Amino acid sequence: MDGSHPSLPVFCSQGRGKMAPTHVLRCCQRGLAWIPVIFIALVVCWSYYAYVVELCLFTIPSPIEKAIYLAVFHVSFIMFVWSYWKTIFTRPATPSKEFCLPKSEKEQYEKEQRPETQQEILKRVATSLPLYTRTGAGAIRYCDRCQVIKPDRCHHCSACDMCVLKMDHHCPWVNNCVGFSNYKFFILFLTYSLVYCLFIAASVLQYFIKFWTSDLPESHAKFHVLFLFFVAAMFCISILSLFTYHLWLVGKNRSTIEAFRAPVFRNGPDKNGFSLGFSKNIAQVFGDQKKYWLLPVFTSQGDGFSFPTRLVTVDPEQPTESFQPAELDKGSAVEGSAEQTTPLSESQNRLLGNDYYAEEIHKETDVLKSDESEAITISIDSES
Repeated sequence: MDGSHPSLPVFCSQGRGKMAPTHVLRCCQRGLAWIPVIFIALVVCWSYYAYVVELCLFTIPSPIEKAIYLAVFHVSFIMFVWSYWKTIFTRPATPSKEFCLPKSEKEQYEKEQRPETQQEILKRVATSLPLYTRTGAGAIRYCDRCQVIKPDRCHHCSACDMCVLKMDHHCPWVNNCVGFSNYKFFILFLTYSLVYCLFIAASVLQYFIKFWTSDLPESHAKFHVLFLFFVAAMFCISILSLFTYHLWLVGKNRSTIEAFRAPVFRNGPDKNGFSLGFSKNIAQVFGDQKKYWLLPVFTSQGDGFSFPTRLVTVDPEQPTESFQPAELDKGSAVEGSAEQTTPLSESQNRLLGNDYYAEEIHKETDVLKSDESEAITISIDSES
């Protein structure tokens, strides 16, 4: 588990002079953006009062039933509030200084008017960066607002006014961008909010029916119990669809943005480009140590700047096809055994360019003929 948190935002230095009215408008927008969060906080506070005081203390007669309900309720409540808090107040991770243009290239880029020349400048800088995705037109992805070369899966959020690593979406209910630094917290927030609502609806149901059929005497708790069931059931239904959708995204190793627009690699768009197999996709978000999966602490794999891809990463969970290569011409074979193939390290294999892979995968046969004329079987991952 990597205990370090994602890097704090680093922007290239640039004078962004803003007019006073624009700045005031931005402050007003940021203030209004907290309204959905305040609404959720008020609903949660009322649900706590309605369940603990009105239901458990004033309505439920059995002490044992009270104790069990209160214990389970507080566990789900604490985990829900903890994950919600982490989702809201975890700052989105942004590109580091390595993705900013050096001073000389930046000046050339700003002076240059031709897009082709600008792309040449970006390509020179990008040669030292782990970049494998492009724009739809095949260009280097560059943010003119933040003045950074966008890492893979990074996008600019207009609401937060920053580029966010592995951006999924901007969520108004948490007033924050959901991305690399807090996506695990967001999934746990959906999980525990669903558990919270399900438990409330299930435990309140029998008393809801009794109040509805007048089996219980009229009291001030009736309104709270009836309304508590309706609110819990309503939120449960709405959260369930979102929770199911994001579990599907985690299993596919896609963000919401990538689900609607497939990432473009050097050899074209591929919606499954970052999929490594189900278990590895889960580990990308939740980490290797399962004991931390249900806790809202940062355990996601990687640094947010580069990601292993399906195109260059061998996945043992994916089915493989074995090809028995035919013998090449002796003229094209490697002479003798002086030249030996050096195996790639794991990091080199992961960062292998997609152009190389695209060239290799279209070959029907590949033979290395040694003195003993041994054929080597090459296994290539196929997408399931």
